[in-house]
Amino acid sequence: MAKRFPYIVLAAAFSLAASAAYYSVFGLSKLFASQATAVIILASTLEISKLISASYLHRYWKQISRLMRIYLTTAVLILMMITSLGIYGFLASSYQDTAYRLQNLESVISNLETKRARFETQLTAVSKEKQNVDNNVTQLTQALSSNRIQYTDRQGNQVVRTDAASRRAYEKQLDASTQRLQELTKRESVLADSVTVVELKITDLQTTSDVAAEVGPLKYIAKITGQSMDTVVNWLILMLILVFDPLAIILLISANKILHNKKIIQLQDESSLQAEQSEATEESQAKRVKAPTQASDNEIVSPSKSSNDTILSPNPEILSYRNKFKIEREKKYKK
Repeated sequence: MAKRFPYIVLAAAFSLAASAAYYSVFGLSKLFASQATAVIILASTLEISKLISASYLHRYWKQISRLMRIYLTTAVLILMMITSLGIYGFLASSYQDTAYRLQNLESVISNLETKRARFETQLTAVSKEKQNVDNNVTQLTQALSSNRIQYTDRQGNQVVRTDAASRRAYEKQLDASTQRLQELTKRESVLADSVTVVELKITDLQTTSDVAAEVGPLKYIAKITGQSMDTVVNWLILMLILVFDPLAIILLISANKILHNKKIIQLQDESSLQAEQSEATEESQAKRVKAPTQASDNEIVSPSKSSNDTILSPNPEILSYRNKFKIEREKKYKK
């Protein structure tokens, strides 16, 4: 995992930089829609140049001149601001499309609510009129049942008779009221159905619309923060652009630093290995040189016999030179 980590950081940096470049390029093309293709080519080239400039600054900061450092640093910062502006334009444009659709949806719902209110007002008026007509029918029915004249004739008998004129008037009014009551009942039913249909349409638009599902979380955040939805979206976009491109640049610089340190460690390991190999080679050569020297010294120091069994003494100068050479060899080997 330690060996792969630098490449993981580098992959994350390039992924973030590519995403930022995509949103920035198309965001800038929306700002300059009349020359969208030219803007895309220009912005893409600038994005690549920005990444190369940031890596170059990190690698050769001490080698380049002060004026060059100032210019490249300023250029990278300005390009980061342009990238952030492009991302803001892209995200704001995407939200604006959703906002327009939401505005259309809210307009349709508002019209339906106005229509429902009108139907409810008519329904209330019809219901009141129906109640009055129903009361009139009840009163007329009671009047017809009590339409009697009671008196005593000459013989002292109680006579009960109905007033024909009043009865005809009551019956005529009762027929008209009954007919009106039937009309109002039908009208009330139609208006109630109309209100129900409108309410169902409003509920359907509010629950099944794609726009309502998209802006649902934004509406909730706006509600709990007490801010408008446009303000909430603006905050979110600003937070995104503050961490988007700067994080990509920081990760790219971090990946460069990790890879550079890894290369230095590899070079140090190779140097140490070469030093160990050289030391081992010198040791083996010293051992090969030391062995015959000791043998020749033994031959010089030890007495030898001639063919006539005569003992020959070695030359003192030769012995002194040999011993000195031997001591120097041993000191050099120890070092």
